[in-house]
Amino acid sequence: MTVSVTFWGTRGTIPTPGAQTARLGGNTACVEVRSGEHLVILDAGTGIRCLGKRLVSNGAVRADLVLSHAHWDHIQGLPYFAPLFAKGNVVRVWGPQQGEVAMETILRQQMHAAVFPVPLDALAATLEVRHVTAEPIVTPGCTITSIRVRHPANTLGYRLAAEDGRSIVYVTDDELGPAGDYDVGPNWRRRFVDFIRGTDLLIHDAMYTPEEYATHAGWGHSTYVEAVELAHEASVERLALFHHEPEHGDEEMDAIVARARDVAAKLGGPRDVFAAAEGATVTL
Repeated sequence: MTVSVTFWGTRGTIPTPGAQTARLGGNTACVEVRSGEHLVILDAGTGIRCLGKRLVSNGAVRADLVLSHAHWDHIQGLPYFAPLFAKGNVVRVWGPQQGEVAMETILRQQMHAAVFPVPLDALAATLEVRHVTAEPIVTPGCTITSIRVRHPANTLGYRLAAEDGRSIVYVTDDELGPAGDYDVGPNWRRRFVDFIRGTDLLIHDAMYTPEEYATHAGWGHSTYVEAVELAHEASVERLALFHHEPEHGDEEMDAIVARARDVAAKLGGPRDVFAAAEGATVTL
């Protein structure tokens, strides 16, 4: 079974289209995972719009859309996801409940008539919204487990495990540094490393440089150094730096990747460190 990962949105916080981000992309978080014929979509940032256009050109769509949390840059593309507007398509949306607020309520509010012309109930596709619990999500192509990570609001990281044992871990917003007060329970770092351990591809938040983190501690994001150290600790061979800072253009990201690879070389791994780029596909 072939497992492939395609990046449709890699930026954090806000879309940043323009000449300076043309190579790595300016769309917010969206990742396509194909395990055999089944489709899993990770997050619904603005990158999901282009993915949707590609999907509808290939016929009927059946997909599991898994949301890490409900911050704007992770759901803002959903109203523009073309498969939702065609009969016969089936999309199951999974996401964590936010306190007393259900994920479906949040998605309805972002398509309220005051801010969007088409309400959720008017969509032609079959849409189901379900909460992620401690029970795994079982899809035709992989099993998805979750862990709460260190970010404001109830934010989850996911491990997608195919039947043949190959896996991907997706952690888009996570603060590995010591700052911040997050409800993740005791021994979180050990549990988190065990959750990631040995995955074939780790996609992890690397929003800041160490210099930037000094003034952004407690904001819920990590540095590229911390992401590399985590991958090394969890015996991960391939690390995709993700959730790029909006102010980091392509040239600055090239320098960050070079510095991240220097850190990996000194530690003795991971062997492959790269910046996630829109349109790039990784095959496991």
